[in-house]
Amino acid sequence: MADTSVPFTIGVEQSVLDDLAHRLARTRWPDAVVGTGWTQGADVEYLRELAEYWRTEFDWRDIERRLNQLPNRRMTIDGSLIHFIHMTGRGPNPIPIVLTHGWPGSFLEFLDTLTGLTDPAADGDDPRDAFHVVVPSLPGFGFSGRPVRPGMNVFRIADLWAKLMASLGHTRFGAQGGDFGAGVATALALEHPDRIIGIHLNYIPGSYRPWLQSHDALDAEERRFLLDVSQWDDEYGAYAHVQRTTPQTASLGLNDSPAALAGWLIEKYRAWSDCEGDVERRFAREDLLAQVTLYWVTQTIASANRLYYEAARRPLHFAPDKRVEVPCGVARFPKEAPFPPRQWVERGYRIERWTAMARGGHFAAWEEPRAFVDDVRAFFRPMR
Repeated sequence: MADTSVPFTIGVEQSVLDDLAHRLARTRWPDAVVGTGWTQGADVEYLRELAEYWRTEFDWRDIERRLNQLPNRRMTIDGSLIHFIHMTGRGPNPIPIVLTHGWPGSFLEFLDTLTGLTDPAADGDDPRDAFHVVVPSLPGFGFSGRPVRPGMNVFRIADLWAKLMASLGHTRFGAQGGDFGAGVATALALEHPDRIIGIHLNYIPGSYRPWLQSHDALDAEERRFLLDVSQWDDEYGAYAHVQRTTPQTASLGLNDSPAALAGWLIEKYRAWSDCEGDVERRFAREDLLAQVTLYWVTQTIASANRLYYEAARRPLHFAPDKRVEVPCGVARFPKEAPFPPRQWVERGYRIERWTAMARGGHFAAWEEPRAFVDDVRAFFRPMR
């Protein structure tokens, strides 16, 4: 299968950025109860100050310049336009690997891991740990196309990734993912096991359910985990319920108001990261706004949210004869919650490495790039 991808240069029209500034200036802010902060959702006071910075100081053009120094490419596969970064490894025998982001993230999450994965010697490390790295944008996210037909779930995306990697000359490869990316990596291992060297996950897909003869088979820790999931859904899962049932309704406002979009996304960056309640303690303001602006300028919040709708219609519920038999490594970041115990995961995955990470949360590669790189290298090292 030949590489039919073409170079891609990011260049947002100035009219789009001018319109963004105009909308930010005219935001109709809601009131808020004094002193509630983030307890009722997005902190309006914080968002107002951030929006003014976004309007007057944030420089998207600088982000573009830096992104365009990377080997961005796009390719149409089975009618789906896919944006990706493809970086060649520098070492004696690099392993091809595809890194897949989730929601509410993007390919930007992996930028600080690229050198460590492709050129370990640049960090003073062993060049034998090098990878050929492919970082696609999920369909409906960033500079990939927006799906126009139903059925774009993690299994469909896994099929696209298998064809993408084959077109790049990578007949066998590893897969890494968190959030929906973990679902894609799992689907690759289930549907294309002959192509997959191993999968590395920093999240266990939320819809994953192993085959159980009876609920009584669960031990006490597993039962506590299921109670934690239920409690987390009650307290924090409103966004997911909306996105897997009526995603278009919320998207009307999110696609029209940059302030609403920022609130919807940054609330998650704060709540799901290891930031102790201060989102800018973990993420630079420029990086937060780069993520939000990417969703805004590409108008992909609606198509990204719809992935929840599609996933609910084809969840990762394992049948009796289904199990991930390719080697699997899990990096368990402490603020990623709720996270199943190892014995729950081992019911459906062949776990060969399980690492309790010291710091970090849902956005593993973005939060802790060095620890992320070290664990990916260590997992794949015996497979070289």
